[in-house]
Amino acid sequence: MLLVKRLVLGRVGVCLASAPPPPCVDRTKDGAYLFHPGSRCRREPWARPPATFPATSRISMFGAIARRLFGTANDRTIKGLTKTVAAISALEPEVERLSDEELRARTGWFKDRLADGESLEALLPEAFATVREAAKRTLGQRHFDVQLMGGIVLHQGRIAEMRTGEGKTLVATLPVYLNALTGRGVHVVTVNDYLAKRDAEWMGQVYRFLGLSVGVIVNEMDDAQRQAAYACDVTYGTNNELGFDYLRDNMKHRLEDMVQRPFSYAIVDEVDSILIDEARTPLIISGQAEDSSALYRAVDKLIPHLVPDDYEVDEKARAVTFTDEGSEHIETLLQETGLLVEGSLYDARNVTALHHATQALRAHKLFDRDVHYMVRSGKVIIIDEFTGRAMEGRRFSDGLHQALEAKENVDIRPENQTLASITFQNYFRMYPRLAGMTGTAMTEAPEFQEIYGLSVVDIPTNRPVKRKDHDDEVYRTAKEKYDAIVTLIDECHKRGQPVLVGTTSIEKSEMLAELLRKHTTIKPQVLNARYHEQEAFIVAQAGVPGAVTIATNMAGRGTDIQLGGNLDMRVQREIPADLPEEERNARIAALRVDIEAKKTQALNAGGLYVIGTERHESRRIDNQLRGRSGRQGDPGATSFFLSLEDDLMRIFGTDRMDGMLRKLGLKDGEAIVHPWVNKALEKAQQKVEARNFEIRKNLLKFDDVMNDQRKVVYEQRRDLMIVEDVSETVSAMRHEVIEDMVLAAMPHKAMPEQWDVEGLAEKVERILGLSVPLADWAHEEGIATDEVCARLVEAADAHMAERVALYGASVIRMVEKSLLLQILDGVWKEHLLHLEHLRQGISLRAYGQRDPLNEYKSEAFSLFQAMLSELRERVTAVLCNVQLNFEPPPQAQTEPPIPTSATGPVAMSVTGHPIDPQRPETWGPVSRNEPCPCGSGKKYKHCHGALA
Repeated sequence: MLLVKRLVLGRVGVCLASAPPPPCVDRTKDGAYLFHPGSRCRREPWARPPATFPATSRISMFGAIARRLFGTANDRTIKGLTKTVAAISALEPEVERLSDEELRARTGWFKDRLADGESLEALLPEAFATVREAAKRTLGQRHFDVQLMGGIVLHQGRIAEMRTGEGKTLVATLPVYLNALTGRGVHVVTVNDYLAKRDAEWMGQVYRFLGLSVGVIVNEMDDAQRQAAYACDVTYGTNNELGFDYLRDNMKHRLEDMVQRPFSYAIVDEVDSILIDEARTPLIISGQAEDSSALYRAVDKLIPHLVPDDYEVDEKARAVTFTDEGSEHIETLLQETGLLVEGSLYDARNVTALHHATQALRAHKLFDRDVHYMVRSGKVIIIDEFTGRAMEGRRFSDGLHQALEAKENVDIRPENQTLASITFQNYFRMYPRLAGMTGTAMTEAPEFQEIYGLSVVDIPTNRPVKRKDHDDEVYRTAKEKYDAIVTLIDECHKRGQPVLVGTTSIEKSEMLAELLRKHTTIKPQVLNARYHEQEAFIVAQAGVPGAVTIATNMAGRGTDIQLGGNLDMRVQREIPADLPEEERNARIAALRVDIEAKKTQALNAGGLYVIGTERHESRRIDNQLRGRSGRQGDPGATSFFLSLEDDLMRIFGTDRMDGMLRKLGLKDGEAIVHPWVNKALEKAQQKVEARNFEIRKNLLKFDDVMNDQRKVVYEQRRDLMIVEDVSETVSAMRHEVIEDMVLAAMPHKAMPEQWDVEGLAEKVERILGLSVPLADWAHEEGIATDEVCARLVEAADAHMAERVALYGASVIRMVEKSLLLQILDGVWKEHLLHLEHLRQGISLRAYGQRDPLNEYKSEAFSLFQAMLSELRERVTAVLCNVQLNFEPPPQAQTEPPIPTSATGPVAMSVTGHPIDPQRPETWGPVSRNEPCPCGSGKKYKHCHGALA
């Protein structure tokens, strides 16, 4: 008997069938079920259709009519590109007749035309035709017309959405070559080092054939190698490497040590992953702070003693907080272990203990091993929740990573203090021209437009898509879902159809693999962060008949799944490179025949079948998995299996759904299958995406405040490195310091008896190194603030002139520049720490009916002004008091070196000697937040600078 299930969505009744519909139901072309007039199903109360179309339906109906008549905006954009594509194709016969030398000579010809004032747009058809011909001669690949469209879109500074297998890597050669003709350098950004090296070598054949230089930026390169790579016409690199190079450049003290050139044009591969998924985590260069590993371990041992009533977990917001009972419980535990000596947990003096307890609670209750992080070689390594990749070298901030290391009982690395940071949003927005390409960008088009000013163009496929996307199947429990998945995989395997299964975590991928081994004879290939090194080969062979590949969301990035297998990968692994050429060619030919036979077998079995084990919060991730099937017009199929126990359904669904389905008679092992379920899930995903977008946009607004200050500091820093003589800057700083000191002690409208002459004298002696008769000046008849200020400026300038005469102008100029940059870095580092602390608590201002963002802007500006004031005072104090003592060099030397250590320049004390850790009198003024000069590793305020 056919069982028809019912689901009531608003006022519309829907038949949901786990089998073909009953006679009373017809199915339309789009997959919906319609009821026969007068049938038994039609008379059911729950099956009555709405009496009228709602307003939204009428609007969408008119929109559909308009789209049918005039086409969508994307259709009109594509139509506008066809003329340019036709012009490029018309040049093909002419370019084909050129010799290799003549084709290569066109690069110099194009550059000359640019120098004469011709635009890149005018050169585009000829340049693209040249690249197409070069690719045919070097790679044996000819750009399709749709690939030319993608190249035009990229040159225009937009995002090209191209399906998997459409050749995005080859598409990029067109705009890269055209923009590289300017000589300002083009950056091609990839998601990992493997793709950067592969693409630089692979596509580099085209560029080098045409006379352009190609460089690649990967980890563990020194500055000289990086400078050479950035100096090339085309530079490949990962987003992390490019971003960190920018930060490192702005921490250097000499212009010639910087590796990057001014930004010009960049193409971001997998643009949605880099500019959206990874954009939530800023790039941070940090230095070591004081060690508190023992405290992390002590607090970690207390968390297992908590009971569920002690904390509340908000999975939607990914937050956990102590309840009132929990606060009392953890406070008692801290007191018993001696970690809380006096006062309550929330006293200001116990903020450190509260911070450690909160981070330990987050580590235990919000972060799961093999889901959010993994442990390998005694290290806690973050797993990217969107791609499933292991993020080597990246660490959670604010002590969370240390809390996770304590939880897993591995070595705890010391906390770090931020020295420089930037978000990917603000980094990539510095490029005058930016473009991107990916297979899934349309769902995030509003965010790309609003944040980056990038529009998205959907490029049509070279061949029609034959893939069949089945409706989602929703089960009550996860066990039923996995049983159905195992059954489907087994059916596909028996008929020789390759299967790719997408999971959301390492744990679930290995659990499914174990189920397959237990209940079938299948031996699946498991691809996740633990086997990251084998990614390219596993994915390349996932199209072999009968292959079953289980992968986290990282699957297939940069490597196509080709039915029958990948010839290049098999040649690389199966044929030794040192074989005689004749034997090698024979074995390659045999492999080619074998792959063609297997491709035919896979095609006859239905092509690649992609199975999703659950829906992700973002539709893009689902579409990335789905897009692995149906490459270049191949057949294929996709299905997603869900259960009410999945995170998305459990967190964002309704608690009553399970009970409702039971009442409607849904039995064990049965599923709900209907297009309307897909639409309901899609709407839920859209809501989650919109919410995440708002979170990212709000975070960006806060970061923009720091970014504006960062631009000012880095621009001033670069200007200081460019000029040889900074004496005017130093002199202006000294004058401002004097003016501020005098106005603070002798306000304009204050009476002479209200002046703080003693305090001013102390500051003048400490900062300017001068002893002047301020008390006598103050008693002079008619003396005013401006007169005192002018006398101090004159005395300070004379004091500096004496020092110039004593040590020589060249030495003083060198010292001024070196110290100015060094002190600027120090105060900027402290300022970043202050902004970080301000950002953590600013949201509480909302309780006082004040906008946290406006409050943050106001206070951040005040902190910035205070930082500049501190910079002026420190520079003036050091230069006015420093005594330079150095031995004459054995050989003639124009500039005496400043003492250095392995970690950089040694700060000079007020006596001019290098700091002696054993002699505090040589330290000079030390900021309370800087590391103590004694070498203990603690902050100065917690060591020798501790208050009694």
